[in-house]
Parts: sequence; structure tokens; C-alpha cells
Amino acid sequence: MNMKLVFSLLFAASLSAVTGLAPAQAPPAPSGATAAIHDTMAQRMQACVMCHGKEGRATQAGYFPRIAGKPEGYLFNQLKNFREGRRRNQAMNHLTQHMSDDFLRDIARYFSALDLPYPPASAHGLSARQQRTAEQLVFKGAPERQLPACASCHGSRMAGRSPAMPGLLTLPADYLIAQLGAWRTGLRAASVPDCMADVAKRLTHEEVSVVARWLSAQSLPTGTKPEVASAQPLPIRCGSGNE
Repeated sequence: MNMKLVFSLLFAASLSAVTGLAPAQAPPAPSGATAAIHDTMAQRMQACVMCHGKEGRATQAGYFPRIAGKPEGYLFNQLKNFREGRRRNQAMNHLTQHMSDDFLRDIARYFSALDLPYPPASAHGLSARQQRTAEQLVFKGAPERQLPACASCHGSRMAGRSPAMPGLLTLPADYLIAQLGAWRTGLRAASVPDCMADVAKRLTHEEVSVVARWLSAQSLPTGTKPEVASAQPLPIRCGSGNE
């Protein structure tokens, strides 16, 4: 079956599963009229932006992350993880189950190439002590607990690092808390060695909360890109560190 048709059918089915509602009926086209549909990646990716926001910038809903501008290798890895069940989300598992690696690569390439403004910084509501804790973990880590700084993998500006480490700033706090919790409990997994599962399990519940809230409240200038790949090894063995 044509992959475009598969994607369209899966999208319609996933919306029905998620909302529990029958798709709205479009008004009949005037007699003899034909709607023009342009076969572009932007058109095909309308299924993604329904949840992830216009052009993949994220929405106000707390559980849908920004995917625009993330490293291509990271996006490709995550799409494969959804397809193969290492990440669990009913809609994403359903949408990707019949997609080839080539099509997943096309999706990853499309969203990684988008260069779009980040939302403005927002209030995080942390106390001074909580803010110090968050910034310590983000920029210095806790070596005595074998916790590397977040920035040592995700880039000095936390905007990501090629080929496969995502940026974390501006992601919704609820999303970050949910993902760290999924790693702690085994509901989310990545290629072995699964470094984020190890890191998440060493964080306390309060640390998960304050780091997520701090990250979600930051912003980045327009045009910020993930850092280029470094010849220096990551501070922790990580199966998903390379695309």
C-alpha cells in the first residue's frame, strides 16, 4: 500500500481512538469542484502537528513536546522506539507501526530542518533553594552520585547536541516529569546502555520536579541550533548517544 495512504488512514484511526469521537463530516464539495492537495512533506505532516502544534513547535497541552529543530538522529531514534515498543504512546505506536526506516528518516529530517522561534521564558515558581538545585544538576551534575550535568550531554546551552541528543529547554514541565518517571519505572526505554534510565533512577522525586520546572521556564534566541557532534566522549555510556 502507498505509504502516504497508510499515513492518512493511520492518522484518521488514531484521532478516533484518542478522542473517542467520529470524525467530523466535511461539507460536500460543489458539483464538479476538485480540492487541490499538494503532495509535500508539510502536507503529510499535518497528522503530527495536530498534537505537536503548528510546525511542531509544541502546544499549551502539557504532554506534547516540541519536535521542531531537534537533531535528526534523535527524532529518528524516537520514531523507531515508538514503532518497536520501547516508548509507549497509543497514538504514536499506532501511527508508526507500518512505517519504513526510510519514511521515518524523512519525517525526522523534515522536523529537524525547521528553524522556528522558541516561546518566551516563563515564571517557574521555584524557591531560591529549588532554583539552585535545578541549576546545579543542569550545569554541574552531582558527581558523587554518578549524575553527570545535563548540559554535558544535551549541549552547553541545553539546545541539543548532534547527532542524537535533544534540546530540553521550553519543553512542558508535565512532559518532562512524565518522561523521567517513565524511565524510572521502565515504561520508557532506549537502546542499551540506557543512560537516561540510569540517570532518572538516581534523581529524587523533588529533583525531577524542580529540574523539569526550571527547564520548561527557559527560552532560547531564534536561530539557536543543536551543538555539533564532539570528538569528546559522553560522560556516561549511552546507547542512544549516536545516531
